[in-house]
Amino acid sequence: MLNVFTLANGRLFQEEIASLEALEKVQPVWVDLDAPSDLEKGWIARHFGVTIPLDAVDDDLEESARFYEEDSGELHIRSDFLIDDDQTPRNVRVAFILFKNVLFSVHEEDLPVFRLLRLRARRTPALIEDAKDVLLKLYDVDAEYSADALESIYDSLEAVSANVLRQPLNDQAAGEALSAIAREEDLNGRIRRNVMDTRRAVSFMMRSRLLNAEQFEAARQILRDIDSLDSHSTFLFDKINFLMNATVGFININQNKIIKIFSVASVALLPPTLIASIYGMNFKAIPELDWPLGYPFALLLMLASVAAPFIYFRRKGWLR
Repeated sequence: MLNVFTLANGRLFQEEIASLEALEKVQPVWVDLDAPSDLEKGWIARHFGVTIPLDAVDDDLEESARFYEEDSGELHIRSDFLIDDDQTPRNVRVAFILFKNVLFSVHEEDLPVFRLLRLRARRTPALIEDAKDVLLKLYDVDAEYSADALESIYDSLEAVSANVLRQPLNDQAAGEALSAIAREEDLNGRIRRNVMDTRRAVSFMMRSRLLNAEQFEAARQILRDIDSLDSHSTFLFDKINFLMNATVGFININQNKIIKIFSVASVALLPPTLIASIYGMNFKAIPELDWPLGYPFALLLMLASVAAPFIYFRRKGWLR
């Protein structure tokens, strides 16, 4: 899908392009290629003279291929953007090309950060003035989106804490808690990766000396916002580790209770087994003929030998 965005009266307007003729009629400030076809890439090459690299959104890029400038003046930036999906949170690679005051973005999935910027740019006048503003605002919204994702982790961990620390925890609840904790840990790690990548991209823009004074100050503010997220992310990692250890500890306690039952049962059954063995080996004749009270006496002795360990264990508190 090929979407172009033009500036009019200080607002960003979106147009979906279905042909090369329609593309030639607009003067965009931002061209967004969402899972583009080869035909759409060809339109971009013919009209703007920009060739989209085949490995634009590959995940195995070398360090030197993430930020560079071509001899023709094309500025290439590869960045990761977060998708905080309820089922599968993930980072999506986006390739940016800044050329002749037009920003080209290439990605394989629609991103929440892009949708949020489009919404704001339509409603807020004078939010964007040129292509570099678009790129900076994308990183600014990305930092806000990461902050919102961290807040959602706070809320999720509060719910897990209530289940783990404020009520008895059975094995099923413990399994659900571990699953929730693992998801939040994965999301927190992806947020840290996303924040780190955004910091590197904004720093590269500042070093490239393409920004004016106002944009440079906006980039510095983005870096300050990103720095403020580090402490929250670190705190969440510590909280996740605590809840993980607490949940595993409760699981061990439940398992120890089961092992204690078997231990008590095995200890309690040893004396009657010994009595039965002695009883069966120390009669000259059949016990019913030699001593009529032999069986009742042995049974009472066996019951007494079972009761004695349980009374002892109960006094020691080992059965609680």
